[in-house]
Amino acid sequence: MRLASRKTLEKGRSYFIRTNLSVLTLVTVLISPLLLADPSGASQSLTPQQTQTPLFGVGVARCTFVDRTRGVLNYSTTPPSILTKSRTLVTEIRYPTQFVAGGPVQANGAKPVPRSGGYPLIVFAHGYDVTPDTYADLLNAWVRAGFVVASPFFPDENKFAVAAQRGANTEDDIRNEPADLTFVTRSVLNASANQSPGCGIVSGLIAASELGLAGHSDGATAVGLLAYARGADPQGVSYASLRAGLDYRAVVIMSAEEDRAQSYASEASDPALLVIQSAADQCNPIRNSVKLYGDIHQSNKWFLELRTAHHLPPFDGADVAAFRVVADSSTRFYRTSLQGATPAISLFHYGNESPQVARMFSGGNGPNLTNAPNIPESCGPN
Repeated sequence: MRLASRKTLEKGRSYFIRTNLSVLTLVTVLISPLLLADPSGASQSLTPQQTQTPLFGVGVARCTFVDRTRGVLNYSTTPPSILTKSRTLVTEIRYPTQFVAGGPVQANGAKPVPRSGGYPLIVFAHGYDVTPDTYADLLNAWVRAGFVVASPFFPDENKFAVAAQRGANTEDDIRNEPADLTFVTRSVLNASANQSPGCGIVSGLIAASELGLAGHSDGATAVGLLAYARGADPQGVSYASLRAGLDYRAVVIMSAEEDRAQSYASEASDPALLVIQSAADQCNPIRNSVKLYGDIHQSNKWFLELRTAHHLPPFDGADVAAFRVVADSSTRFYRTSLQGATPAISLFHYGNESPQVARMFSGGNGPNLTNAPNIPESCGPN
């Protein structure tokens, strides 16, 4: 689905724009005490009695990784032609820094807070005609709870690339993005292990056995392909081969659909799954996420249904109530799935604490579409 097929949603909604200070204030309020990480690396119980102050500040840096085995397509020609013979993946790295109350997000080389054994890594895939910065509130929430987040700018789907191709539909490049995600994952892990001069900020910062994936809209569809599909990408490389050797243990899929050309049958090694979808989403109707959830046959899965939110506001922070549930539930899911934190309240019960905003399903019991609203499908501003 095209996240901004009626021009970028953000361009017509100036009230979504925040300063760094307001981002910090919002995240400080929204991060639940249940989600704080222990900088020593020890396993921690998640209890509701702790302070609500985030444990970390947020540092932001950019690293550039070049995959010389694959090219970028020019979709403004018919058929698409080769635009470049390599794929340059500018990647935004968000990482934990020293927390200072009221301080800004730090984008000028702030030092990471070291952690014994490294931090879990979440690799995030953005949607169509936007950038990772669109989701800054959510990505910062994960960092403040003790994660490193790597977010590549997809060569054909970020808003600058879409503008450069003058309205051409570049969404077919979704099938190339799973390989982008694994290339970035391996590049970040290599930079962490080997003190790469090209991405020194992550040196010694990543726990290679604690990997998560996340994505929204088109990015979530790409994540679903990488984590669960059994077919192959346009280069003929199977998705199973792409993810081989990468210990993705937790996946958050937000407003996605399946690639109908693929099979999503499960296997024993499938990572834990959290699907987040709004019943009122016009751009990606809930039936698409329900089908994806149903086709992944495993017990370690959850479905967070947002009751009235739309396609982007629960994930960029514009819908404050829905964003709070998304940020808290996803962080809690990562804490338990990647760090082994012991929850005082199950993820299922936690996701049902605000029934007017959201409800949580788990295991084989997904949302029932019998009474689902019949919403016309449109990706205009919503």
